[in-house]
Amino acid sequence: MKLITAFIQPHKLNEVKEELFKAKIFKMSVTNVLGCGQQRGYHESYRGVDIEVNLLKKTRIEIAVNDEYVQPTIDAIVRGARTGEIGDGKILVSELAECVRIRSGEKGKEAIG
Repeated sequence: MKLITAFIQPHKLNEVKEELFKAKIFKMSVTNVLGCGQQRGYHESYRGVDIEVNLLKKTRIEIAVNDEYVQPTIDAIVRGARTGEIGDGKILVSELAECVRIRSGEKGKEAIG
């Protein structure tokens, strides 16, 4: 079992969801986050004062999958999120020690579904 965490541009969320649905991946958690990386932010003027904005809006998607769904999930996220520009995001894959479905008590692969 793996936990896939993707950080993408917010305006690409619907495209990523469409690609995930095509790959038969329907369960996910989505959070709006702030972050910085190679993009480094930008400057804007507010009431005549120059302000450096170095934390940019991103969307975080978390998906718990069984091992056979890792690569299809990654491929779907890349297809939906890629623009070819700096700031497209990152995908992190972590080991998932356990998963428990609270309603039924199922554990492991069966709990992920």
